[in-house]
Amino acid sequence: MRGRDLAAIAADIESGIDQIDFPLEYRAELLGQYAERLAAQNRVIAFAIAAAIGIFLLLQVFFQSWRLATVVFVTLPMSLAGGALAAWLTTGGSVSFGAIVALFAVFGLTARNSMSLVSRYRRLEREGEQFGAELVQHATREHAGPILLTAVALALVFLPLAFAGNIAGLEIAQPLAVVVVGGLITSTLYSLAGVPAMYLLFGAKREPDLDLPITVVTEEEMREAMAQMRESGKAEPAM
Repeated sequence: MRGRDLAAIAADIESGIDQIDFPLEYRAELLGQYAERLAAQNRVIAFAIAAAIGIFLLLQVFFQSWRLATVVFVTLPMSLAGGALAAWLTTGGSVSFGAIVALFAVFGLTARNSMSLVSRYRRLEREGEQFGAELVQHATREHAGPILLTAVALALVFLPLAFAGNIAGLEIAQPLAVVVVGGLITSTLYSLAGVPAMYLLFGAKREPDLDLPITVVTEEEMREAMAQMRESGKAEPAM
């Protein structure tokens, strides 16, 4: 068992248990640290599903476009490629709790960058700039500095932990730092290249406005309507 992680050992034990025929109403199960870790992972998965649904709805409300929100949401996991690769290289394929937390952090940062960029694109359009590559390049250059600065600052914070190695007490922090540093690379590339490209492809196709038509009434028209109502009231015979 030396040199193997807990999940691999537990899988072998469960495989052996499955081959044993127990009497009726009897069964065997693994308890202890492995069961607690499995329960924690199930809670994280449930939270991940709820968070993903919330992020998708938030993107739709912010972008005001189901099409653009769907495209961004579906492609957002691409930004996690660096973090997933770093986790696989450092842990040998097993996913730790710290790695999962780090992937969520990188995912949230990428979503924030995407929303910030699209917001700037829309603002420039409202200010009169024509939709096209020049508008997207202009806004992306404006946000490139803050996005790069955030990525570099976070990388400098987590690099010492990432290179600390397997030290007692850092079982969660060290994998978290490795995944964050790896994820920041692909997250930054996605924000500065993927989001602009997707907005050029799908941002020009606006969905129809679902708001009801609004009739604007001037003050003069309002006075005339009130005068007509008063005249009609006087013309009615008294009961």
